[in-house]
Amino acid sequence: MHDPRRELPAVHTLLALVPDLPKSAARSAVRAVLQAVRTGNPPPPSWEAAVRQRVRSDTTPHLRPVINATGVVLHTNLGRAPLSPRAVAAVAAVAGDYTNLELDLDTGERGDRLAGVTPRLKEMLGVESALAVNNCAAALLLALSALAAGREVIVARGELVEIGGGFRVPDVISACGARLKEVGTTNRTRVQDYERAIGPDTAVILRVHPSNFHIEGFTERAERAALVALAHESGLLYVEDLGSGAMGGPPGDDDTVPAVCAAGADVVCFSGDKLFGGPQAGILVGRAGPLALLRRHPLYRALRLDRLVLAALEATLIDRQLGAPSPVDRMLQQTPSSLAMATATLAAALGAAAEVVTNQGLPGGGSRPAARLAGLGVRLSCASPDRVVAQLRLATPPVIARVADGAVLIDLRAVDPRWYPALEAAALAALQAVSSNAGCTTAAEPDAG
Repeated sequence: MHDPRRELPAVHTLLALVPDLPKSAARSAVRAVLQAVRTGNPPPPSWEAAVRQRVRSDTTPHLRPVINATGVVLHTNLGRAPLSPRAVAAVAAVAGDYTNLELDLDTGERGDRLAGVTPRLKEMLGVESALAVNNCAAALLLALSALAAGREVIVARGELVEIGGGFRVPDVISACGARLKEVGTTNRTRVQDYERAIGPDTAVILRVHPSNFHIEGFTERAERAALVALAHESGLLYVEDLGSGAMGGPPGDDDTVPAVCAAGADVVCFSGDKLFGGPQAGILVGRAGPLALLRRHPLYRALRLDRLVLAALEATLIDRQLGAPSPVDRMLQQTPSSLAMATATLAAALGAAAEVVTNQGLPGGGSRPAARLAGLGVRLSCASPDRVVAQLRLATPPVIARVADGAVLIDLRAVDPRWYPALEAAALAALQAVSSNAGCTTAAEPDAG
């Protein structure tokens, strides 16, 4: 039997077809195109076109903007918090030039890379000192390494959490060279449990935000103020991993950064890219003494922020100084009324397959696990919802939607209005690509099959 693979052109022959392309990129593309044919693909109609397309594909950045139509505001897979215009401009301003990252322009001497961040955090939260590292997990790792290595850390059993990526509190404590001492039960822990656990080797009482889960029913959690008082009376440090970065919340919610600082915590760790609305960062605030130990620890240098993140973080702090809501703030505050017009417009543009439905969004990112956000969505009743969602991901820019109750659901809560035209075009193209709308019907007229 004739095997066309035996007649494949040589690498140098194909390279001669694209003399204008960079040699290294062209050579890699040629080899990839030839390998695809060797492993079963048919020869392309045009070898030159195939090589050029492969070069374009190979040199397209993997990281690119997407449209978040999931209704989850802080979607970890999608990069969590989008930055404010001020933060985006700040990153662009320092990205292409040298900066005064560690230079004091007044004295000409070496400066502090956190000079634009620490004073603003101190003023905003009324704390003695502040640091920032590359994420909240790193912040907790640094805090416990500096304050509890070789000693005990007391944690409630109900707070021994695991979050995304396999990050487990017991593993972090072990990695810091500290020893975990569990107290209480999964659902109920009292101050007396901590008090009985304190021994000569105890260094820290640690309280951890439950992040991505919520326990209801027969529960009890020791009050923060009582734990702070117990720690200080016992000569210990009180450290809290708040995670969410919430600066405010509904009445009665004390899991906010200002509330924890006001309670007298020695060190508070929280995320910059969750409810705080900034770049990925782990922010540490609290008393000057413990934070000075953290700054001097060898891990700090390994975990410190680069100039781009620092620029974005400082700009986010300036936004807060000026009272400007972050993109995350605006998304969380969306209501069915504020979403109604844009959602109805999109549904009308998508035709008979679309209808407006009530929907619950999520804060996401392990920030407020029990919270639900009342909103609206566009429901596309299709025979092949998974295929439509897959087509949406192939759009430019990609649209990330989800399948709910057997239909495609598009939620505009986390979609910036500038993306509305692109979202509409992508949805129309996806519906057309999947059997030219043959598999889609309105909810009022279900598929007879």
